[in-house]
Amino acid sequence: MSSTPEIDPRVYFAEERTFLAWIRTGLGLMGVGFAVARFGLFLREMGATRPGQPGPHSTGLSVVAGVALVTIGVIITASAAVRHILTVRSLREGTWVPGQVSKSAVTLAALLTLIGIGMALYLSLMR
Repeated sequence: MSSTPEIDPRVYFAEERTFLAWIRTGLGLMGVGFAVARFGLFLREMGATRPGQPGPHSTGLSVVAGVALVTIGVIITASAAVRHILTVRSLREGTWVPGQVSKSAVTLAALLTLIGIGMALYLSLMR
């Protein structure tokens, strides 16, 4: 562990690019979540306009999944800001340790994997 502050501006620029990538990920999740939630409403409206066919009475899992994705996006964006501040502070103070595993990235990957598996099971069972 070094006790000298980082003075190379490229390191700070790299940290800023990482921060912006997390922001982009959070915004992407929020956008997809919004689209998923609204798609269920769209399907319900389309079903209601077909004469002779009963429309679905609920939006099903799409609203729940959409809200969950938007919530995850908000959490990712907020945690990215906190993580960026802490990383820049540790670089400035010279306490940054290289080679650390990003717990946020691993947690996000695991959570999205579980959501993806759940959605795949739902789609395969709801033919």
